[in-house]
Amino acid sequence: MKLRRIAALVLAGMTVTNLAACSSGSAKSGTTVAVAAAETAKTETAAETTASENSAAGVFAGVEKEETDLSGELIYWSAFTGGSGEWDQSRVDLFNKMYADKGIHVTRQQIEGAGIKNGALMSAVASGTNAPDLIISDAPIDVYSFAVEGAFMAVDDLLPKVGIDPGSFFDGLDDLIKVDGKTYLIPQDANVHLLYYNKKLVREAGLDPEAPPTTIEELNSWAEALSIPDGNGGFKQLGLIPWIGDGGDTSGDAFHIPFVFGTNVYDPAANKLNLTEDKMIKYFEWIKGYSEKYSPTIQEWGTSAGGVFDPSCPFYTEKVAMYFCGNWMANAIKLTVGDAIEWGVTAVPAPDYGRAKATTLGANPFAIVEGSSNAELAAFFIKFCISPAIQEDNFAQWRSIPCSDSAFDGVSLTKNGDAMYALEREIANNPENGVPAMCSVSTELADQFQKARQEIIFNGADITSTLQALQDRMQSALDSAN
Repeated sequence: MKLRRIAALVLAGMTVTNLAACSSGSAKSGTTVAVAAAETAKTETAAETTASENSAAGVFAGVEKEETDLSGELIYWSAFTGGSGEWDQSRVDLFNKMYADKGIHVTRQQIEGAGIKNGALMSAVASGTNAPDLIISDAPIDVYSFAVEGAFMAVDDLLPKVGIDPGSFFDGLDDLIKVDGKTYLIPQDANVHLLYYNKKLVREAGLDPEAPPTTIEELNSWAEALSIPDGNGGFKQLGLIPWIGDGGDTSGDAFHIPFVFGTNVYDPAANKLNLTEDKMIKYFEWIKGYSEKYSPTIQEWGTSAGGVFDPSCPFYTEKVAMYFCGNWMANAIKLTVGDAIEWGVTAVPAPDYGRAKATTLGANPFAIVEGSSNAELAAFFIKFCISPAIQEDNFAQWRSIPCSDSAFDGVSLTKNGDAMYALEREIANNPENGVPAMCSVSTELADQFQKARQEIIFNGADITSTLQALQDRMQSALDSAN
């Protein structure tokens, strides 16, 4: 990569850092996904314990060595820390051991955020000192911004050389992994979003836990049946708080439920935001309706809800009977409250004009840095890392999913006929899936969208004018960034 281009990227990197800082600075305590700093620590702590214990138990059994003529060394920057980092290091160690006779060696360096948010990545590349050949990030929105800026190598021609078909990844990941039709990011794994419900509370409400809601109308009906007044003008139990969990209280999933409502937040062809479309207005009318109908309890619980690695999570304390979250919540329940809750899971219900059985797909992406001297070896290492045998523990514990349909067949949950995993597979194959609002101002847009939602829900701000003002402000930022 030319140094003049690197210099521009360093500046872009600092811009991304500043935007990310705005986002994390406003995150509420008790939120549930990696973008919220406090909950990230809880998530990592729980995940790390499991990953560390299972790695020590030999979770990479059955991995077979693949013949290759490749050789050389790689510098690999990983954002994974703690036990998750130990798991990552253990697969690096296995790879090095398996291919030592080929003169192959990967040096893993644990770098905060893979060096993206703090500018370390671009500084290393610009200086030419110990720059990585590849990275893995746990912040897909941020790493996408760098892909847009040209920091990473397009891999459509490279991946087939090591046996990876870039066309095999789920179509719903295209928004994240592709820029202008070319693949720049390689997803390690993915996550789908679901509706969890407390079966005991459902039965007590006279509902059938084996026939969960599939439409917004049915969801609203369940929420009403599961909401119990306390006799003092409030409620002692609520059916649903639609803006907590993956209902959108963290920037990484700010647009998840609007996406299910059928919204199209960003038009990449025109480089235009669309926050004021009718489907977005209907989404806000829906959540505002909950805010008004179940006031004042829902406002109180909707601002102080603990996340899914917190025993005070309202789903665990049975204050809230239904909860939006990703597939990882299945293990979070086990780690946090054990068998105290009998729960069920289903696809997120959609309105008739929305995206039924659809999800926004989260992913931890690899990227090969532009200018890497051994890009094909980097791709070979990536293939090793994303194989079902290497990821078995990740899949079994957290119910994360492979990024291509065919890889499901090699996962033990599939082989054992796990019903939840079959549902995840069905949802992941929905051609309507996507990663909304992927643009040069994604991080700040998500943060500001949440603030606008808070103004509407809690302070009674007008929906249309609030969204129009946000759209005007963020479109100006988007135009300036391009």
